[in-house]
Amino acid sequence: MQTNSLRFLFTPVRLRSLIDRLARAVITVGGLATIVSILGIFFFLFREVTPLFTAPSAKLSQRLSVPALLSDGSPAQVAVDEHREIAQVFTSGAIQFFDLASGRPIPLELPAQLTARHVTAMASGGGHSARLAVGTADGEILLLKIGTATEFSEQGERRKRPNIQAGAPIPVTNSSIVRLAYRSNDQGSLLAFATKAGRLLIARIALDDPAGTDLKIAELPQLPGAITSLALDASLEHLYVGTSDGHVVHIGLSETQPPEVRASYAVAASNTEVSMLGFLSGDRSLVVTAADGSVSTWGLVRRSDVPSGWTLTQMHTFRSHAAPVTAFAPSQRVKGFVTGDAKGHVFLHHATSSQTLLRVAIGEFPIRAVAFAPKGDAVIALDGAGQLSLYQVQNLYPEVTLETLFGKVWYEGYDQPAYVWQSSSGSDDVEPKLGLLPLAFGTLKGTIYALFLAVPIAILAAICTSQFMHHDFRSKVKPIIEVMAALPTVVLGFLAGLWLAPLLERMLPALAGMVLVLPMLVIVASFSWHLCPVSIKRHFAPGHEALLLMPILALGIGGCLWAHSLFEVWWFDGNIKAWLSNRLGIQYDQRNALVVGIVMGFAIVPVIYSIAEEALSNVPKSHIAGSLALGATRWQTVLHLVLLSASPGIFSGVMIGFGRAIGETMIVLMATGNTPILDWNWANGFRTLSANIAVEIPEAPHGGSLYRVLFLAALLLFIVTFAINSLAELIRQRLRDKYSHG
Repeated sequence: MQTNSLRFLFTPVRLRSLIDRLARAVITVGGLATIVSILGIFFFLFREVTPLFTAPSAKLSQRLSVPALLSDGSPAQVAVDEHREIAQVFTSGAIQFFDLASGRPIPLELPAQLTARHVTAMASGGGHSARLAVGTADGEILLLKIGTATEFSEQGERRKRPNIQAGAPIPVTNSSIVRLAYRSNDQGSLLAFATKAGRLLIARIALDDPAGTDLKIAELPQLPGAITSLALDASLEHLYVGTSDGHVVHIGLSETQPPEVRASYAVAASNTEVSMLGFLSGDRSLVVTAADGSVSTWGLVRRSDVPSGWTLTQMHTFRSHAAPVTAFAPSQRVKGFVTGDAKGHVFLHHATSSQTLLRVAIGEFPIRAVAFAPKGDAVIALDGAGQLSLYQVQNLYPEVTLETLFGKVWYEGYDQPAYVWQSSSGSDDVEPKLGLLPLAFGTLKGTIYALFLAVPIAILAAICTSQFMHHDFRSKVKPIIEVMAALPTVVLGFLAGLWLAPLLERMLPALAGMVLVLPMLVIVASFSWHLCPVSIKRHFAPGHEALLLMPILALGIGGCLWAHSLFEVWWFDGNIKAWLSNRLGIQYDQRNALVVGIVMGFAIVPVIYSIAEEALSNVPKSHIAGSLALGATRWQTVLHLVLLSASPGIFSGVMIGFGRAIGETMIVLMATGNTPILDWNWANGFRTLSANIAVEIPEAPHGGSLYRVLFLAALLLFIVTFAINSLAELIRQRLRDKYSHG
């Protein structure tokens, strides 16, 4: 009885039904898992990219009152250490350090050289330097070094101790110093200063003479307008002088030649005072602020029509203040800077993105001094009422905006705005250039070149094997082509970069000959076969006549390789690279789009061919026979019936090949030269989004701008591929509905 029950439960019909339900459940779970995985990838990429576009913020973390340190019209400077523990206030009255945790001043004995003199001007040594120069009412210069030393107690507690070192006073003039610029490097120090009497002088101090015993002083001629600000660059070769009539005067400096006034530039409205001048990190961008509240950056740009070959050009304009700008400080890490005005407002700007990121109202009194924390995570400001305010700033990715990612940006050292990707350089002072457009363009360029080769070859091969080739021959050719899809792309990239690229460079005339000779041979051979008498044709089984093309094409290729030197002499004046450069303006790079098009096209031919061939082979034979019976030729049947009926499958094959090409990494990485440029030229290289991710992600600091921009590139690839595939599926469905053969 039990045996009969088991037999009843496991009858073939019931077993088949159970297997069908199990298979359906497995397929359903697999499909849902695929959808969940795709959504998971999308949300992971989206989460990594979102912080790039988080709005910056500033939060007040400490406010101290130090009115006793201020006096009307006196210069002032402030600073904060990298841990935001100690603040420094330096005015004409004193230098004072404050413990920000308790708000109490830190006792410090000032050097005697400083306490006995009235400070009338001060200037920082620039960059990360702790050096400072001050000018006095007696016409003397003092060089200071102000910093903090870290000490550890026996219990392991960390404690910071401020210190000040002052050199001997250096007499430079007999008048009070009212404006001062100071820079030092491994060659020595340079000071530019304006006196109360209106004189402008340059003092150079040798590296081995810090006391200035062998001081060299040069005086510049009288400039139009009163001197309102000075700025020296780190190379000690350029001095910029702001004047009361809205001009900046560029003065060239040299160790062996006297200072030379090179040009004067109108940088503000007429008769509007240039209130502040200063350099951003790297000393290539000059920040100019004016009494009308305007803020802009300027840089030297090459110009052939200028005697010096350079001209000062406005590069970026920022949101204007509603009052005269009274304070300026650059960031030590990025191309950001902060400005303060006479109404107590502080603005945070970034040069690369040309944006004013933050506006903070400190109070109602003019801002006397501002400074960035060394890590760029805080801003400290001193106002006219003696309020010292420290703001914690959250601004992790100031250089990343939609404009900097996809638009033209005027970078330092460039003659005009450009689309550029250059994520790293030999110096930390160089601004990162994170333009994704050259990479997106390179991705499209590589894909188009690959499809340009692969699509016609794959579809024509599919037509040949499915409609004209003998089935015995087809059964051998089709698997061979499909097996080509299994070739590792890293192997293809290796062959492309190390074998094919040098070979094409040597045999470029032969390749040009093949482009002309091989199609002509195919046309001549086909026409000759058409004219052959039946007595000759009957010796070849139908579908085998294509075999005759193989030796003809082999002879054509061999002949072109043999005659490549003759082609170069006949067509290209004996030197094809020089001919391309002189006649067409094309500079041939060994690793270029042509190499990638050939190799990547070779890689996607099997994918397109396999799907297209199946679609063509599945057109009902009865339809084909009916067309032939009505008198249509074989080619007419293929063109007007078979291709239309198989168009959904052919289109799917092309789109899958497109997806394979757009995401290809190794071939592009090894065969293009990885040059991110916007150029359709077949003889130039390019860089794609996928190859760029592979190159850059191992070196990208986790959580940094480059790291997240690379994830943005991956997200763009994901979205574009998904959108194109979705659109392709809609088109395929319409083609199937229109040309379905039921």
